[in-house]
Amino acid sequence: MEQDYIKIIFGLKLKQIRTERDLSLFGLSKLTGLSKSYLNEIEKGKKYPKPDKINLLSEHLDVSYDELVSLKLDKNLAPIGEILQSKVLKDIPLELFGVQESTLIDIISNAPAKVTAFISTIIEIARHYNFSRESFYLAAVRSFQEANLNYFEDLEKAVVSFSKKYQVPLTRSISSKELEDVLVEEYGYIVNNDELKAHTELENLRSVFVPETKTLLLSTNIDEAQRCFIYAKEIAYNFLDLKERLYTFSWIAFESFDEVLNNFYASYFAGALVLPRQEFTKELKSIFEQKTFKKQPFYNLIRSFNASPESFYQRLTNILPRDFKLKQLFFLRFSHLKVTNHYHLNKELHLSRQQSPHGNETDEHYCRKWISLKVLDRIESNQSDHEFEIQISHYPNDERYYLVMASATQDPFKPDFYRSISVGIPIDAALKRRISFLDDPNISSETVGVTCERCPITDCRVRQAPASILTKELKDLKISKVVTEIQEKYSKPN
Repeated sequence: MEQDYIKIIFGLKLKQIRTERDLSLFGLSKLTGLSKSYLNEIEKGKKYPKPDKINLLSEHLDVSYDELVSLKLDKNLAPIGEILQSKVLKDIPLELFGVQESTLIDIISNAPAKVTAFISTIIEIARHYNFSRESFYLAAVRSFQEANLNYFEDLEKAVVSFSKKYQVPLTRSISSKELEDVLVEEYGYIVNNDELKAHTELENLRSVFVPETKTLLLSTNIDEAQRCFIYAKEIAYNFLDLKERLYTFSWIAFESFDEVLNNFYASYFAGALVLPRQEFTKELKSIFEQKTFKKQPFYNLIRSFNASPESFYQRLTNILPRDFKLKQLFFLRFSHLKVTNHYHLNKELHLSRQQSPHGNETDEHYCRKWISLKVLDRIESNQSDHEFEIQISHYPNDERYYLVMASATQDPFKPDFYRSISVGIPIDAALKRRISFLDDPNISSETVGVTCERCPITDCRVRQAPASILTKELKDLKISKVVTEIQEKYSKPN
């Protein structure tokens, strides 16, 4: 363990023993002759006493020297010890969220029993839901994105700087060859297109990077847009000087939070490079100004950049909040296995925590009237390369309306799978000012729920399961109401 955490554990144990003896800091100071401020610094983990001082504390607190210096914690402090030994506080750059590590340590020191109960609860929830360290890191990055409305000015400026330095234009579609030339000529990369196909175990990987020789191994299954994105990410790692990084795409495992964060930075840079902000915003504005909705302009816009539909929708989550002031939106990515009735939500981002379409109910049936799922059914039925659709979704529970755009494509690395990507925006005054075709009667409208188990729509034509959770909630509400009425009846004097 790091020396800082040894100090913290000693301080926590000292405070626990002192409070068990019903001693104040002032009282312990009088007993030991050590100053109150010095003891306070020890308990806060800022100082570690010398052996003679530990002997003094041991004698007056009636506890052995070995017990005081031992890193073993009793059951009340054990969860805190787990957090400290796991290095979670070190792995996550708390300053990103405006939090100082010292502040958290002070909270732990000042209320160890309550903090222990809280940490135990978090650990129990994590175990119950099989919440891994990777999941925790990804959730932290997602919160970081949400806190910044998923727009990062420094990264946008870095893309412009790169464009100028290497004369890679941002006014037209960029080819993978242009980016490969930069990697090879400027950063000394070796690109290998043959090795990965010899290993069937790696069929789901798009690339592997070997840092010792700067060799980039690429899958033969990737298309031009995917190749371009991979090159752009590699450029980002070098141009932004990101040292802690992942070496496979897609990732296998994260070793540290910095790897997760830098992976996000590199992906953001790549998206901003292949979908330049100025051109992207100009073309999108032109479509939004149309009085009627037509699919073809959206298809054309997606295809006008050397980017996958997923990169296109991810870029929407950067541009819409910044350049169109549409700050409340969600992003969902589903995967679907052919000839099955299963839809798996494997990525989501919410730039407003008040939105209904959260997809946390992984054991429930998502609403089949979501356009995210409809396009998956359509691409499977039509056997097409790309299905795009737009829909107005009405959530009756909270009377919210969303404009949702969705695309479905085949998964290039899972031959029997399709995936859909969608972005939803609440229909409010801001959206009505930005999008002129909202009143087009040709846009389909659906009354939707989140999951069948929670849905109040009684006459749903595509319901997959009874509204069991909603029924239980209503039953509990009814019981509560009757209990309240009885209490009121018998609380009145005869």
